[in-house]
Amino acid sequence: MTAREGALPVVVVAGLHADARHQTVERLLHAVPGSVALHHDLSTAPAGTVRRSVRDADGRRAVGETPLVNDCACCALREDLVPELERLARDGRTRLAVVELWDSVEPRAMAEVVAAHAGELLRLTGVMTAVDPSLLLDCLADGHELAEAGLAAAATDQRTVGDTCARQLEYPSVHVVAEAGAAEAADLALLGQLHPTARRVALESAQLPRLAFAGFDTEAAAAAQHPACALLPQDADEYGITTLVWHSRRPFHPERLYHALEDLCCAAVRSRGRFWLADRPDTLLSWEAAGGALCVEMAGPWLASLPDAAWELVPPVRRAAAALDWHPEHGDRGQQLVFTSPGLDRDGLTAVLGSCLLTDGELAQGPEAWKRFPAAFDQLLDPVP
Repeated sequence: MTAREGALPVVVVAGLHADARHQTVERLLHAVPGSVALHHDLSTAPAGTVRRSVRDADGRRAVGETPLVNDCACCALREDLVPELERLARDGRTRLAVVELWDSVEPRAMAEVVAAHAGELLRLTGVMTAVDPSLLLDCLADGHELAEAGLAAAATDQRTVGDTCARQLEYPSVHVVAEAGAAEAADLALLGQLHPTARRVALESAQLPRLAFAGFDTEAAAAAQHPACALLPQDADEYGITTLVWHSRRPFHPERLYHALEDLCCAAVRSRGRFWLADRPDTLLSWEAAGGALCVEMAGPWLASLPDAAWELVPPVRRAAAALDWHPEHGDRGQQLVFTSPGLDRDGLTAVLGSCLLTDGELAQGPEAWKRFPAAFDQLLDPVP
C-alpha cells in the first residue's frame, strides 16, 4: 500500500442502535481499502478506564486503555480521540478513519473536537447516524435516564434515552438505514420528519462510501441546532406520522404554560423549538422534549433586547435568521415550537398552546405588568444550588 497524500479523512458514525452502527462501520471498512475504525468502549468506565480499539477490515489491530478524566468517560474519549487519529495520520497508510462512537455519545461533540484539530493531519469528511427504523419509535419514546439503561457517559449524566436518540438523529448530514427494504413506511416517515434535510441511505447502498468523503461543516450544523436559528421541520402528515409547526407573536403566560407542561410533553414523542415568557421579556428560551421528558434552558437574549452596538458581536447567521422573521413591535421575540409524533392531535395541541398565551387584556397591560406575573419557571431556569 502506498502512503496517503494530504490530511487523513475522518468520518464519525453514531447511533444508539448498536447493531446498525456496527454494520455501518463494517460496511465502510470493507468498501474503502485502507480504512481503519477507532472505537472507545465506555462500558469499562466503572473500572476507571475507557477501552480503545483500532481495527481494519480483517479484524482488530490494537487495543489500549485510557484513564477517566474527572470521573467522566466522555471526557476521556475527547482527550484520547485526536492523538489516536493523529497517530494514524502520521503513519500515512490509512485512507479513511472511521470513528465509531459508543452508544450514547452524541456526534456533535466529537465532530467538533475533530474539526477543531483539522489541518495538515486531519479533516472531518462526514458525520453519520446509523438507525434501525424498527427501534426508532421505542427509543424516542423512552423517558428513562441513560444511567438506568447502563448507558451514562458520566456520573452526572442525566440525559434520557429519548432525547439522546433525538439529538443523534437531528445533527448529522447522513442517516444510514439498516434493513431499509423491510422498514415500515411509518418508521421511515418519522425519521424523515425529525430531520428532513439529512441524506437517507440504505446500509447496502453504493453511495455510502462516497458520503463518508462528502465533507461536513460543523459551524453550519451547530447553527442549525441553535434554537434561535434552527432550520426546524415543516408541517407534515404521512403514514400516520404528523409534524405540527406552531407559531405565535404573543408571549406565554408563565403560570398557565407551566401548568400545561405535562400535557404538552406527552402530546408528541419529540418536540423542540424556542419560546417567549411574558415575565422574561429579554430571554430566549429553548424547548426540547422526548419520551415525556422536557428540558427548558436559557439560550441567550432575544436580539430585540440588545443595544445596537452589541449586534456586531452576534454571529451573522443569527442576525440573518432574526431578520427573516422580524416583527415591528416585538422584533425576533415569538414562539416557534415543533411537535412530531404518530397520532398527533393537531387541534387539541393547538388549543392547549393557545390557552397559554396572554389574553387581549393581559397583552394590553404591557411589559412592565407582565414582569409581575407569577414566576412559575424560576424553579426550572434558576434552580437553587
